[in-house]
Amino acid sequence: MIKKQHIETGLVFDGDDKSDPYGAVVPPVYQNSLFTFDSWEALERAFSDKENSVIYTRGNNPTVQYTEGKLALLAGGEKAKLFSSGMAAVSAGILHFLSQGDHLITVSNIYGPTATLIRNMLVPKMGVEVTYVSGNCLEEIAKAIRPNTSLIYLESPSSVIFSLQDLKQISLLAKEHDIATMIDNTWATPLYQKPLALGIDLEMHSCSKYLGGHSDIIGGVLIGSQSLINNISMKEYELLGAASSPNDASMLLRSLRTFPIRMERHQQNAMRIAEFLDNHEKVAEVFYPGLASFKQALLAGQQMTGFSGLFSFKLKTDNLVLIKNFFNTLKLFQKGVSWGGHESLIYAPAISCSVEQTPEHMKRMGISLSNMRVSIGLENADDLIADLTNALDNI
Repeated sequence: MIKKQHIETGLVFDGDDKSDPYGAVVPPVYQNSLFTFDSWEALERAFSDKENSVIYTRGNNPTVQYTEGKLALLAGGEKAKLFSSGMAAVSAGILHFLSQGDHLITVSNIYGPTATLIRNMLVPKMGVEVTYVSGNCLEEIAKAIRPNTSLIYLESPSSVIFSLQDLKQISLLAKEHDIATMIDNTWATPLYQKPLALGIDLEMHSCSKYLGGHSDIIGGVLIGSQSLINNISMKEYELLGAASSPNDASMLLRSLRTFPIRMERHQQNAMRIAEFLDNHEKVAEVFYPGLASFKQALLAGQQMTGFSGLFSFKLKTDNLVLIKNFFNTLKLFQKGVSWGGHESLIYAPAISCSVEQTPEHMKRMGISLSNMRVSIGLENADDLIADLTNALDNI
């Protein structure tokens, strides 16, 4: 057996795990709804170990399981579970830890649909109590803890302003009070940040972003200890029915083969463009943890080994006409809501936040019309800078 010493090798090398009799270099796609058995006894054995058995694809599927193994390896977790979308994974993870009347602590700048899930479903339908914190101060989180606090939900870096939370210190605080911790780690990816190694209980990723990387699949994953993932698999995963399809899992596996190489280019391009914007006279501030000027650069260096291609910046004007002129002048930066694909995108968070969030929550998040979010793709950085220069010259 070859020892997989580096993650790049582990994502590409399948030799230890191959069972295909033809030696196929790509694992087969098991496009099955169910799997049959030879006898009563065989079915009985499978049902006694449903967490690991392949019975019905809503529970487990060989193609999906194989991809889950690669994701667990990448994150340094014992086990992973793939979902049909990132929000399916978010919902299953949060619901697993919360019961009616529990208290949830979370950061203000979490992903918009996650905030909507909390506000429109957990609070009115489950009576969940919520405290929003900045996440920048451990004392603030400590003061928010109540006797019924069951979960601290994190997103580091957070949405829009990309502020960080000290994951190790928060996990230690949570364990002192027997509180579960969960993080949306999509931005940093499991390549550049290892929350599980820092003590976080459950890690979530939208596979539609960097893990997929080609803007052609929707998926989500939860990664953690074997006991925790097995528990979620038998409860929220199976009963909510948000299973990943074998085809999507196969396409995700394809993307994982080139994942480390793609992330290197995303990071290189993003750093160049962030530095360009940070020195531009028409830009007020750039929010990118990779910059030396970033307010939490020290913490970023302590808990991350690299940086992805998503960041935001604030224009120096509040004039909506000029802001729209900048936005619409861009040619290489396509206008779209997602991120993490091969293409560069620009988005104005105020567009959706004004619909999804209350004015009070928008203010708490620090979002204004002049905030621009860019996802830096795999194009040539000089071309992207030229596109931005042209657009900035028009305001």
